[in-house]
Amino acid sequence: MRSQLGRPMRGVVGIAARCACGNPTVVATEPRLPDGTPFPTFYYLTHPGATAAMSALEANQVMPELAALLADDEDVAAAYLAAHEAYLSDRAVYGDVPEIAGISAGGMPTRVKCLHALAGHALAAGAGVNPIGDLALARAEWSPERCTCAHPRSAV
Repeated sequence: MRSQLGRPMRGVVGIAARCACGNPTVVATEPRLPDGTPFPTFYYLTHPGATAAMSALEANQVMPELAALLADDEDVAAAYLAAHEAYLSDRAVYGDVPEIAGISAGGMPTRVKCLHALAGHALAAGAGVNPIGDLALARAEWSPERCTCAHPRSAV
């Protein structure tokens, strides 16, 4: 993961998702980092191909489109609220951090703020849990099913 990010990871509790060749794609991170900093982003996207794909979507103005869908579709909004609650439940297993109580990631449950966080959640939780993350992954030029890693199964 250090090689993916170019820096040491902090507070990682496990690999939450892997790409086709077995490299980490998403890590799960403690809600309070070792230095005491509250950290709401439990599912952290680490794969360079995945992060580049989400950055490209953000640069191409996909977030406003997904935000409009969230505002206009009651079913998507209800599923996104459920995704937010699932995210909080997953993170709660690793500790209660009052400073981030009720805060998940990516703008959930009412906004679309960070496709990286939403795609990370969708990859970790599986298809059907986070509708906005699922849509971002469907639009991306990267897929966890197709290896784009420079070195299969890098050191974790």
